[in-house]
Amino acid sequence: MNINWYPGHMKKTKELLKENIKLVDLIIEVVDARIPYSSKNPDLDSLFRDKKRLIVLNKYDLADPGINKLWEDHYKARGWSAVLYNSTNNRELNKLNKAIGDATKDIIERYKKRGLLNKTIRAMVVGIPNVGKSTLINSLAKKKSAKTGNMPGITKGKQWIRLQGGIDLLDTPGILWPKFDDEECALNLAFTGAIKDDVLVLEEIALKFVLRMQEMGKERAILEKYGIEAGEKPLDILDNIAHKKGFYINKSDIDYLRVANLLLRDFRAGRLGRISLEDPRRIHDA
Repeated sequence: MNINWYPGHMKKTKELLKENIKLVDLIIEVVDARIPYSSKNPDLDSLFRDKKRLIVLNKYDLADPGINKLWEDHYKARGWSAVLYNSTNNRELNKLNKAIGDATKDIIERYKKRGLLNKTIRAMVVGIPNVGKSTLINSLAKKKSAKTGNMPGITKGKQWIRLQGGIDLLDTPGILWPKFDDEECALNLAFTGAIKDDVLVLEEIALKFVLRMQEMGKERAILEKYGIEAGEKPLDILDNIAHKKGFYINKSDIDYLRVANLLLRDFRAGRLGRISLEDPRRIHDA
């Protein structure tokens, strides 16, 4: 599967990141805890090489708890800050604010040594589309719009949001890389909904998802969810779901699109259980 998707606005966003990187002290990068490697834009490591980094493992409530801890430790071992977070749960906001505070302590101390006692810390939130970045920003801002007004050196259209603790947050559009050369990464993004369904053949994606679950030894989650028997091939699983649910066209032909929509929707909502598709112990360049 070779997906090419690099809209012009994403190219412009990358250029804007290059322009504005010197204005910020902290990079808050949001990734999907189920696929931290696939949902992490490789371009950003070179762009933000010299900046303090906080990795927010969002949607951790949908991922395997043990694997979550491994990813958190993995990023901390790289010298970055990391926090497990659920952007849809406002009760976790204090945890995120604390992580931001901890990540900026040495920055504040550095400014104090230079005599800048009330220096505003500037942070930038980045992440690919559909990882929950906007929800996270809205939670931090406590309302959907909290612009601090135009600021010198910032391209029109950017938005600065004032947070507690004297931190200004720069919102940026989500960006993806130009080409999905790694089929496994492309599939992971498709499974989790980071790639819009309308540019995919969902029946094929569902088939690939079943195969992945079988390879991971997680097929039981599907069988138990729908009360079906196992099959020799991934297609057998889709057939069994269709038979169980009565998903037919003209009372005889299986409606595979309906099956695919159901299966992927249930996975994305966590109704198959807490499933991680990536493990840092099996990814050498994570």
